[in-house]
Amino acid sequence: MRIALARSLAVFCLCACASLLYVWTGLVEIGHGRSKRALGTPGAAVLTRQPDKQSPKTFRALLEGHVVHKARFSAHKNINNHTGYGSATGNLKVEQTNLNTHNSNHQQVHTGLHGLVEDGVFWSDRLESLLPRGFSNAHAQSWKSETRASQIVSLEKGCGRTSNRLARFSNGTKACVRYGINPDQVQGETLSYYLASLLGIPNLPPLVLSQVNPNSEQWSRVRGEVMDSQWSENAVVSLTEWVSNLTGVVTPAPLRHDGRRLHPLQEDLDNRTTGEVLELVQWTDLILFDYLTANFDRLVSNVFSLQWDSRVMERDTSNLHKVPSGRLVFIDNEAGLVHGYRVLEMWQKYHETLLSSVCLFRKITASRIFDMHRLQDAAARLLILYRDSEPLAPELGFLSEDQAGILQNRVNQLYKHILNCKEKYSQF
Repeated sequence: MRIALARSLAVFCLCACASLLYVWTGLVEIGHGRSKRALGTPGAAVLTRQPDKQSPKTFRALLEGHVVHKARFSAHKNINNHTGYGSATGNLKVEQTNLNTHNSNHQQVHTGLHGLVEDGVFWSDRLESLLPRGFSNAHAQSWKSETRASQIVSLEKGCGRTSNRLARFSNGTKACVRYGINPDQVQGETLSYYLASLLGIPNLPPLVLSQVNPNSEQWSRVRGEVMDSQWSENAVVSLTEWVSNLTGVVTPAPLRHDGRRLHPLQEDLDNRTTGEVLELVQWTDLILFDYLTANFDRLVSNVFSLQWDSRVMERDTSNLHKVPSGRLVFIDNEAGLVHGYRVLEMWQKYHETLLSSVCLFRKITASRIFDMHRLQDAAARLLILYRDSEPLAPELGFLSEDQAGILQNRVNQLYKHILNCKEKYSQF
């Protein structure tokens, strides 16, 4: 009897424990189910975030803007990926800065081509007026004068290649000192800068040349650093203005995938914010500029790499950055003109692929190309500007006759390409 009673009591206790465990497990699963649904919803954290009470209008504008939806997607996909509009973690701040610094119309979403395109293939005057300010001629002249007159007080490692240095000047400014593996690279960097000036492309930081001489006034305070760098004495180096607060830039969607295209068609430009379109305007300049200089060390190398890296276009583009205002900065143009022309045969088909993808142009860029085609004087114009602007031009040298011919030929090809685009789209 006692044994039967003990067994009954044991069974009762086991049943009670099992019931409690079942109830507890159910409660835990319910709690976890809520958590999983919240975490599993893309952008849930953004959707539940409360607007900044100090700037509700700005945050509402961001939520209503087309670009914010792209930010949510990239946040779920890769929190460290810098898109054309900033990283996911910093996108809201960047866009708020842009809204505060620029016209709030930058968040306007466009449908159709009205207000964007004029005369078939040219970006509108309205868009030109909204472009973020680049490096103006006045700024460039002022910076060049101050840099030539200032002493270098320190040289630090930085600015890309191990042979380059970040220089600090006595006036408090900084510059990247580029010491090429060979003079062609410094020459390419310098001539690319002056060609951009000829074309009216304001995206390249100001540049001057300097001759490394530890006994000169400019270099005397960094004699030891010069010796440590193992630079050749009297070598000509380029100094380019140091630009802070740079972020990476990813190739925009119309140019990113197979069948890439940026033409004056509604499907290529529809449902884009003004800010997005303003970046596309600068990209069209970039593609024309890199075609002229045959610079393969930027977007062209990405197109080449698609053969084995299908996602290369989703990462930051080499030698291209952006400042908070939205202005793109084309840096490290050492592969342009001289070296680019030397290896042109290897890269030409990729240059042509990118050029054919673009049928929209800034009026000033197209106008300068038309002038250089009409007069057949691209190299002559470049030489005059270079020689008049740079005292060390004779030391560094200029394009060879063959290279000058390649430059003019590429100007002529751009001219034909723009005319073909006009003929194709003039009826729209």
